[in-house]
Amino acid sequence: MAHPSAQPRPVGPGLPPVCGQQARVLILGSFPSPKSRAQGFYYGHPQNRFWPLLASLLGAPVPDWQDLDAKRALVIDHGLAVWDVVCRCTITGASDASIRDVVPNAVPELAARLGVQAIFCNGGTAAKLYHRYLEAAVGRAAVTLPSTSPANAAWTLPRLRQAWGEALGPWLAGQK
Repeated sequence: MAHPSAQPRPVGPGLPPVCGQQARVLILGSFPSPKSRAQGFYYGHPQNRFWPLLASLLGAPVPDWQDLDAKRALVIDHGLAVWDVVCRCTITGASDASIRDVVPNAVPELAARLGVQAIFCNGGTAAKLYHRYLEAAVGRAAVTLPSTSPANAAWTLPRLRQAWGEALGPWLAGQK
């Protein structure tokens, strides 16, 4: 018999957005992994490089894995927002490639309310889903960044830092 997580199943809603009253930059993932859903916060897998990467780019200390308030502050205090493209879907375990039956999040409304000026997708699946379900409604193309997922092992943290830094750097430094 197959492991239960190996079976496609409907899941959702995902997690609420992490944002303050305004944000110039919105970083979108695809859909929260089972570990993120269990933790109740984004990039909850201890081996996901998102939080160490973001802290490095911002010149901030890396938040402890379970310190959700520090993670939230890292995003909000720097004028960022984090959310996912997908609100509900059918998915097999944590496999982005298996996502189907997509119900997107209300990204157009959030982007308008926050005054978002740039959208970045954490990985190719998030970018494909954003393009398919949300780009026309948002009226803004997204920049695709390499995934911080541990499944993207070909991208080391230094390589991720270079790619993300080149794309996000001007926004984080207030140059855009």
